[in-house]
Amino acid sequence: MSALADKTNSPVAISTAGLIGLAQKCRGLSLRSGLIGAVQSGDYQSSFKGRGMEYDESRLYQQGDDIRNIDWRVTARSGKAHTKLFREERERPVHLWVDLRSAMFFATRGRFKAVCAAEMASMFAWIASQQNDRVGGIVFSNDVDHELKPQRGKSAVLRMINYMVSAPAWQNAAGPEQTTSHELNSLLALRRLVRPGSLVIMLSDFRGFDDKARTHLFGLARHNEVVMVHIYDQLEAMLPPAGYYRISDGKQELDIDTGDAKLIEQHKQRFQLRRDSLQALARSSNINLLTCRTDNDPVTVIREGLRRR
Repeated sequence: MSALADKTNSPVAISTAGLIGLAQKCRGLSLRSGLIGAVQSGDYQSSFKGRGMEYDESRLYQQGDDIRNIDWRVTARSGKAHTKLFREERERPVHLWVDLRSAMFFATRGRFKAVCAAEMASMFAWIASQQNDRVGGIVFSNDVDHELKPQRGKSAVLRMINYMVSAPAWQNAAGPEQTTSHELNSLLALRRLVRPGSLVIMLSDFRGFDDKARTHLFGLARHNEVVMVHIYDQLEAMLPPAGYYRISDGKQELDIDTGDAKLIEQHKQRFQLRRDSLQALARSSNINLLTCRTDNDPVTVIREGLRRR
């Protein structure tokens, strides 16, 4: 059980108090990557230099530089022509895409994938709020998606938390597994909501993530920084040792026999193919990909993932 599963957060449920309590675990963490440096809280600068609002530095004049950008003071002082360089300053909203479909209400150890997603979404939101960034996004389930336009302040985080806690998905967790149709709808809504230059954080097991979904992701990644958090359970990656096991969703039961070596290998390969596909997608689109197993500590996953950015 995670250290986060305390009196208010159980392995199968979340609470407002439990998600609010995660704020203290986020102190000292930053969503600012090596490509984007902050001028002050909530203000970001793009990684390219050009005509902008913020003077950055002066360097020796190079052939092709715009003569309108010559730094005459430095030129006069040094006797050599120097050019002013600028950074474009901008605000960056943070959008969270949180998957609460029925497949997310599963775990054989640790916490439900849905609990992991809600906890990590809350932590990302608290980090953004501490940097004075606006927080919004989309929380979606089998047949409902809820859009939260970015807002600034603690109230924006509480709004996100309150919706995740009260989402109908927690009462309908045992419903039939959803096809990709509503996932695509939520991605379309996300693309309409996100403005260029935003940070988009996607928390899901990415089951059924097909070519149409990838097309939407390419569109998001073209003008935004995207972080994908792949949440999975150990049983999805590898079946347990040979034997007979009974699995239940609380209503139905299923007996499985893992004594078939071929079955074990096929199961392992299916998961590996899905993970390889996500990794290839991330590499091709310059997306940050984090992985979180249901028995991992989300704080550690976030801290190490942000460090790698």
